[in-house]
Amino acid sequence: MGNCFTTATTITTTTATTAAAFTSKKSTAEIAPYDCVVKVNKPTPSVRLCGSPNSILTAYVRFALLYKSISPRFIPCDNPIFESEVPTVLRVGSESVSGSRQTLLDFVESKFPEPSLNNIRDADDGDEVSPHVVRMMRMQHGSLRWHLARMVRWAEDLAKRKGKKAGDPTVGSPKMEFKKFASTYSQLLELLLEHAQMEERVVFPGLEKDDRGLCKAANEEHARDLPIMNGIKEDIKATGVLDCGSPAYHEALRNLSVRLKSLQKHCKEHFEEEERDLLPLVEATELSTEQQKRTLAQCVSVMQGTHSRLFNFFLEGLTPEEAMQYLDLTTYAVIKNNLSPNFV
Repeated sequence: MGNCFTTATTITTTTATTAAAFTSKKSTAEIAPYDCVVKVNKPTPSVRLCGSPNSILTAYVRFALLYKSISPRFIPCDNPIFESEVPTVLRVGSESVSGSRQTLLDFVESKFPEPSLNNIRDADDGDEVSPHVVRMMRMQHGSLRWHLARMVRWAEDLAKRKGKKAGDPTVGSPKMEFKKFASTYSQLLELLLEHAQMEERVVFPGLEKDDRGLCKAANEEHARDLPIMNGIKEDIKATGVLDCGSPAYHEALRNLSVRLKSLQKHCKEHFEEEERDLLPLVEATELSTEQQKRTLAQCVSVMQGTHSRLFNFFLEGLTPEEAMQYLDLTTYAVIKNNLSPNFV
């Protein structure tokens, strides 16, 4: 494999002491939930994480460190031919370790004892609290809410600056920033569509015998949402060809901001209705352990983009603890149901 620590790219910005203490030039639209974790005021040794950017194990160790308010420096080490053989290596100061997930987590725990990783509920505990699919849906709602809020903040910021300057120097010119804005919305749109498909194909059919009216209303809501979301995508495309800084561009940014706020409000109400009315029905079905496994596997299979190309993007919307729990659930679905690893 060679020396993975010769070059490095930062996987996240250093966490601030408190959420109110941000002084960097990082755009508010780019602040992830783990950026708001309070950092322990004590010096920490240099922490470097080496592995495949697409590895579940690497992602899990990364979020374990973020859970402890440690921002690792990430060194991508990909082997396109034998990707499964690329190990995840964690170095803290002069010490390094690789191996199984448990070996890596034990090393993390020994170096950074607080807060303990033992406080994070394991995927197998689903039967005692709520079905796996309910936990998955709640976390998906949480990530989608955060991504929608980010797009709203970003659109407001763009409109306020009128396209005359970039808010974050790292994204380049205002034109380049808007291209990133458009790309981010396209990714969010795919998450929203796959989430809706998962509910329509997996969750709602199992509930129709209990409350056909609620499921029908939810499906109709999805149908109403689709043209709204696609309309925003078309508006973004039309805005991107306008001259930055022109009155027409500024007006288009303002309209985008308004439409995104409306979408955010609508989705927030929709998610709240589902969590209030539909998820209790899922919990009341009292699925057996085997049924939970099959249902979870179906959810992961339907949401192929979310659990492959967009997985890192999706996980950005979760806290470190939630991300670890979600990784547990998806890994659990793959292992217990012999799914293709390409799904995660």
